[in-house]
Amino acid sequence: MASKTDPGRFFEDFRLGETLAHATPRTVSAADAALYLALTGTRFAVNSADPFAQALGYATAPLDDFLAFHIVFGKTVSDVSINAVANLGYAAGVFGAALYPGDTVTARSEVVGLRENSNRQTGTVYVRSRGVNQRGESIVDYVRWVMVRKRDPEAPAPAASVPRLPEAVAPASLVIPAGLDLARYDRALAGAAAGWSDYAAGERIDHVDGTTIEETEHAMATRLYQNTAKVHFNRHSEEKGRFGRRLIYGGHVISLARALSFNGLANAFRVAALNGGRHVAPCFAGDTIYAWSEVRDKAEIAGRGDLGALRLRTVAAKDHPCADFPDRAGDAYHPAVVLDLDYWVLMPR
Repeated sequence: MASKTDPGRFFEDFRLGETLAHATPRTVSAADAALYLALTGTRFAVNSADPFAQALGYATAPLDDFLAFHIVFGKTVSDVSINAVANLGYAAGVFGAALYPGDTVTARSEVVGLRENSNRQTGTVYVRSRGVNQRGESIVDYVRWVMVRKRDPEAPAPAASVPRLPEAVAPASLVIPAGLDLARYDRALAGAAAGWSDYAAGERIDHVDGTTIEETEHAMATRLYQNTAKVHFNRHSEEKGRFGRRLIYGGHVISLARALSFNGLANAFRVAALNGGRHVAPCFAGDTIYAWSEVRDKAEIAGRGDLGALRLRTVAAKDHPCADFPDRAGDAYHPAVVLDLDYWVLMPR
């Protein structure tokens, strides 16, 4: 009799162009938002207070944009990266409709690229994943690529096909939430006076604060997203693995860096796009995360005098305060750097 359990896909199981429908629809609630706040410390007012959000035209306080991203990501793990060695990068990510308590999220992915690695032990799988609400509206749509083990190193590999991805999402492609009006945006309640006009391309901001990752917190965060990757949960198996301990889900570091960025970017109320990103090095329980951001670009939004977009590069480092802006030196990263993220945010002008 065939096994009733699923070992997950290996590299040779993927086919270019196939669509993967991911299991377990998820109805989100205010409890998800509260738990996310407890695990990350996020303080952005639009996600924290119904009256603040409603004054801007939201139905109620939407869930944090990266919480929406992680929920969609978590659905893809069982079908895409359960047998992964590493998640390698992101591109072309666009955040769409706001995700509200009571909405139900489903997700699908399309295989858009495959390339066997030279050691024939692994291959890189590129997928475009999209999460939608119960009305079929896109919540987030992005490409990621992941190194996946082969079941059989001798298994034939498909012809290499690597998608061409944009260097960044064009400002004209950014989605402005329906009904958004910043005429009543309260900067005092938001926590800072600086708006879009006060930032300059090339400016660097040390977010000053640090947060230590606790063992129970990172596991709880990953469970919140229903991410089933073994490397984050199974201490028994990971003690025999490459690092001898469980890895922190890289998305948790993204959320911590975003939460830390509040100190210096408190009015960046909406993540609009994910241009690219790399998990440069692994994180483990006990590491303390710091972050800094660089304003890479600014963009006006056509027809909108009340808001603009900032293109940010946020770098997170472990056990290393960011006052000296640890950065790349040639092709090598500073040894403390764990995350390098490029994204667009919306901000009142």
